[in-house]
Amino acid sequence: MVQGIPSFRPAVMGNTHAVSAGHYLATAAAYRILEQGGNAIDAGVAGGLAINVVLPHLTNFGGVAPIILHHVGQSETVTIDGLGRWPQAANLERYLRDYSNDIPEGIPRTVVPAAPDAWLTALELYGTMSLQQVITPALELARDGFPVHPPLHRALTALCTEIDGRLSGEEWRSTRRTFFPSGGAPAVGSVLVQQELATTFQRLIDVERSAGAKHRDQGIRAVREVLYQGELAEAMVRFCRDQGGLLTHEDLANFRVTIGEPSVGQYRDVGVYTCGPWCQGPVTIQALQILERFDLLKMGHNSADYIHVTLEALKLAFSDRHAYYGDPDFVSVPIEGLLSKDYASDRGTLIDMSRATPGMPSPGNPWLFQRNSVHRGRHVSDPSPAPGELQADTSYLCVVDRWGNVFSATPSDGIGTTPIVPGLGFILSHRGSQTWLESDHPCVLEPGKRPRLTPNPAIAFRDGKPWMPFGTPGGDVQCQSMVQVLLNVVEFGMDAQQAIEAPRFSTWSFPNSFWPHAYNPGLVGIESRVEQETLRELERRGHRIELWEDWSGQSGNVCAIEIDHRSPILRAGADPRREAYAIAR
Repeated sequence: MVQGIPSFRPAVMGNTHAVSAGHYLATAAAYRILEQGGNAIDAGVAGGLAINVVLPHLTNFGGVAPIILHHVGQSETVTIDGLGRWPQAANLERYLRDYSNDIPEGIPRTVVPAAPDAWLTALELYGTMSLQQVITPALELARDGFPVHPPLHRALTALCTEIDGRLSGEEWRSTRRTFFPSGGAPAVGSVLVQQELATTFQRLIDVERSAGAKHRDQGIRAVREVLYQGELAEAMVRFCRDQGGLLTHEDLANFRVTIGEPSVGQYRDVGVYTCGPWCQGPVTIQALQILERFDLLKMGHNSADYIHVTLEALKLAFSDRHAYYGDPDFVSVPIEGLLSKDYASDRGTLIDMSRATPGMPSPGNPWLFQRNSVHRGRHVSDPSPAPGELQADTSYLCVVDRWGNVFSATPSDGIGTTPIVPGLGFILSHRGSQTWLESDHPCVLEPGKRPRLTPNPAIAFRDGKPWMPFGTPGGDVQCQSMVQVLLNVVEFGMDAQQAIEAPRFSTWSFPNSFWPHAYNPGLVGIESRVEQETLRELERRGHRIELWEDWSGQSGNVCAIEIDHRSPILRAGADPRREAYAIAR
């Protein structure tokens, strides 16, 4: 056991409630709601809206916001996909013709903005407060501004260069007006105001008030109507149409986020609950269940054997992701087979402890482990090596309240590749970038289909009770960092903060989820804090090592809260690799 390893921050402890979020101002916003008597869902929505303001390069109000939550009063754990669908006018033949086998940046990637509906749905069904109460912290941050932090400055500096160059079109005027009012990127410590977004938030509050509702739910529904059917919807459609996009009034009016059951797996005595195969969440479960047959504790934390076997298990899970995961409304996903312990054991036998798989392994056949299903195969074209940028965006937050409710969400979609809708202050989700244009792929573009999403919040359970909400940004690194943090706690006895701060690693032996789906067979990104002897041994086994800096933001920004039901004590951890902070009482 390595329980005594040092951490630069302590685990933040409390016995009432706790928040951990990807930015300290979002943590403060959620905590403010908890202190005002709100539950974890109220606070989670408030924190998520605040993240949309203070991390505009990573998330946006018009983006995506997948959620998994546990509500004690209703005795249920549910997912809210928070994921938009392609417009009905989008089809593969037309897209290939119009965009020459490309998914261009900007409006051509637009799917229905889903985050607003996700926040509103969670609040209406599981919260206790009005929208005005939970949106006020975000409104204040947008209206009064907040100090620009270094990562935001760097991101805006890069975007400013892009807008001055290839993104110089008229459609980017609103983005320039908001983020570059003086022509250049705002300096670190300068106050960034997002007045158009503040005006939108105030408009939503006014709609809620004017609904004259006797019940909280009526006001929230009125807000949803103006966003998806009223004047704000008209502004979104008009802007999209003017830029040659496909989004229509019908696409918005007919849209609803999907509320569903989580995917569930088991690692030793820990139940792992994730969002479904419309995202990559089940990869976390698959990798953990493959690893269950190995004595990881005996191997030693971040030893060559431990890193090697974890990388190989992740490769197997990502191979299945590539072959089978997709929108279950459109493709038959053998999720029961994929999450079967017998299937995990079968896949684990393929791991060679002496040699790395050189690229992405062949997918398994989970249909054999799927009850009451016809055995069927699936062929997905083998990827060719295609080096490219390892893209990542997104943020994360989790909340636990005094009643035992748990909220876990991974909002995403920054301002970098899609312009802001004039007058509204937010973008239209560009999550279409996680679509494929190969007709044999489960995530091929189709009208009304959800792209397969990288953001994937999770909650771990023990003894049938929520034990640890956890998650991270990072694109395809998300499940990898989540697996490692959970193993750090379960196998090696670390607390949440120690587990988060420990050095991390990642495989890229699969096509990247972001267009153009870069494929880097054998590539392993690893923080340079790992011992040199271990790195040499991994290279000897065939891994192609790319050293990352000691505390690399490429490895994510994990947040987690442990719930000790015996104490009861809450221990919250937050990643020092970016601006994540935790608070508890």
